[in-house]
Amino acid sequence: MRNARHGMNNNYTFTFTLGGVLSRVFIEHELPAAEGIIGAGNGLLVCDTHTEPLARAIAGNRETPCCKLQAGETAKTWQSVETILKAAKDAGLSRDGVFIGVGGGVINDLTGFAASVYMRGAELCLVPSTLLAMVDAAVGGKTGFDLFGAKNFAGSFYPAARVYMPATSLRSLPAREWKSGAAELIKTAVLDTTGRLMEIMAEGDALKPLVSGGALPDTGILHEIIAQSVLVKGRIVEADPKETGSLRALLNLGHTFGHALEACAGLGALSHGEAVAWGMVRACELGLSLGRTPPARSGRIIGLIRSLGYETAAPHPLAQDIEAFLRVMAGDKKKKAGSLRLVVPDEAGAALVSAETPLLARIIGGR
Repeated sequence: MRNARHGMNNNYTFTFTLGGVLSRVFIEHELPAAEGIIGAGNGLLVCDTHTEPLARAIAGNRETPCCKLQAGETAKTWQSVETILKAAKDAGLSRDGVFIGVGGGVINDLTGFAASVYMRGAELCLVPSTLLAMVDAAVGGKTGFDLFGAKNFAGSFYPAARVYMPATSLRSLPAREWKSGAAELIKTAVLDTTGRLMEIMAEGDALKPLVSGGALPDTGILHEIIAQSVLVKGRIVEADPKETGSLRALLNLGHTFGHALEACAGLGALSHGEAVAWGMVRACELGLSLGRTPPARSGRIIGLIRSLGYETAAPHPLAQDIEAFLRVMAGDKKKKAGSLRLVVPDEAGAALVSAETPLLARIIGGR
């Protein structure tokens, strides 16, 4: 069941039921306060070197322990999970304590996983600080970390009880972070069968200022873009919370190619959004080759990606070894019954397809 409320000051509140767990999302302007999140109980703030000021602002005058990690994809390791768990234990966090992740996708995923295994499950609250985390990592309950050189190889499904999306945390983002998040917005817009998200983003070229470092759209437009993206993803995840069917798998549009690109380029060399944007172009080309993606729709999607300055060439400048790329793709964790499933745009949304290795080699290599 899904509820949405558009309140004063362009604030939104959504409630999703994800595998029997209620997850509430608050899209607001200001940061939440630790006192309101934790109440009379105890909690642990988890942040990185970039988001420590946000975590301290959330703590306010309340003495809430804080675990600070290094920023970036290279910190997305089991060692970081262990650091969070030890900090929680040292702080005396009980099973009814609250883990509060303050940061981008890496912090969201790490904090979520740590909460899922701490004393067999503690309460989780997320405060995503980047556009990418707001429209992707914080909603849906996927947690995890990189292992054996593979992106998000280990993880769990553990929806946050509460997710706070404060627009004020986005104001200081560098252009590259906006660009990373915008790629996930494009992906979600492709999956939005109502066409509403693409329509909002097209009004006044809303995405261009975000990726260029120019003047940002006003809070109302920004909140509406985020809210529509959250609604689309929430609807999909509610229907298939643990990706046991085929619906949630559609959220992987651009990701099978993109995750392999991240691994081949070296985790952290590219932002997640940059890799996904490149992967969506490959997905469009694959869909065209298989007759599943209409040429006009492919052209519109690829044209939007190129207009925002993403790298679209194949092979990618940082991943020239096609055989190595194919080996990484073959180990993708989203395989089912031993078969690699890929997502391509169709007439109004997206569809799952399979493809032979020679065709994938041509798509990846630009031949």
